[in-house]
Formats: sequence, C-alpha cells, structure tokens
Amino acid sequence: MTDNTCVQCGAVAPPHDVVRVASPDGAFRLLCSRCFNIEIAHLAEVRAFEHPEFTPVRLHDADGVVREFHFRSLLFGDQRSLEAFELPFGNEDCAGYRFQLLGDPQSDPFELLGDLVQKMKRALAFRHLVEDAGHLVVAETTVRGRIEWDGDESGRLPCVVIDGKRVNWSEFGAMLMSFEGWQFRIELLDPSDEA
Repeated sequence: MTDNTCVQCGAVAPPHDVVRVASPDGAFRLLCSRCFNIEIAHLAEVRAFEHPEFTPVRLHDADGVVREFHFRSLLFGDQRSLEAFELPFGNEDCAGYRFQLLGDPQSDPFELLGDLVQKMKRALAFRHLVEDAGHLVVAETTVRGRIEWDGDESGRLPCVVIDGKRVNWSEFGAMLMSFEGWQFRIELLDPSDEA
C-alpha cells in the first residue's frame, strides 16, 4: 500500500489528487478526490454532483516555457473548488504554480475550467522575478506568490513560491534589500481570489 492509496476505493491516486480527511475519532483517512466528493455530496445532500476528470493542460509562461497543469475538483458542501497544479520536480514539494476558483456545486465544471484557464493565462503572462548577475531579483515593484511550509526551517519560517519557483525566506529578504527605504504593503488573498 502506497502513501497515496485511497482507503475507500483502494485506488492509487497522484499526490495532487488525494485529500486527508479527519474522522470523528481524530484519526486521518486518505481519500481520492472522487471518494471525497461522494462523501461530501452525501453529507451536504448535494444531488447529482458531477465529479469531472480533466485532461492536463499545457500553457506558456511569460518566458515561453511550457508548463503542464493537472486539475482537481473538490466539493466543499456549498461550493465547488477547481484547482490547477503544476507538479513539482525533484524534492521541491511546494514548487510550481497553483491556481483555484470556487463555484456553485451544481455549476458546469467545464465552464469553471474555462474561467480557471483564463485566470492561469493572466497570471502566467507576468514575471515577478528576473535573473541578474546569476541571482533572482524582483522584476518591477510588485511581487505575487504563495506562502508555503518550508521543511528546511521546521515550520519556523515559511518559504514563498514566486513564478512557480521555491524561494526560501532569507533569499526573499535578500531580494527585498534592493528596495531598502521603500514602503511596502502586504495583502493576503485566498487562493481562489485574483492576485
């Protein structure tokens, strides 16, 4: 039995398509997204919930690099979440782009997919980091990214993912030093919001 085996149906799912679910006794179960959705649809009394299977999509980023995205649809009772994952390479579990949109549980999943792909294209059109003398630096004056767990720091400090690249906290701080004396504003957004 592998780490990604659904305890409900026995299917081995890819890492991005499993959900750890807490049981009433405090134990955790690993479910594939299909079994998770069946369980939530039953609990939330959502009738005829459609669990779609989407083919991965390849999109070009601002540098012309082709990026492949895999999708997961989850039912959260009164909302459907559609997420896109660029799968990480090597040991960088938190690297890669991720996107999410929320919709009505009865909404057409393919319409939501179209909206998500448009959101992804808008985000991929911008570079927030550029290379200068062998180092990554902030391209302009705005940086958008995602906060992630940094296993190297044992949870003491986060890492950030910018332009699909994992950047540790001290590297990010060094990037900001070129703006010494400037003001800044941090705005935290839900993953489903437009950044």
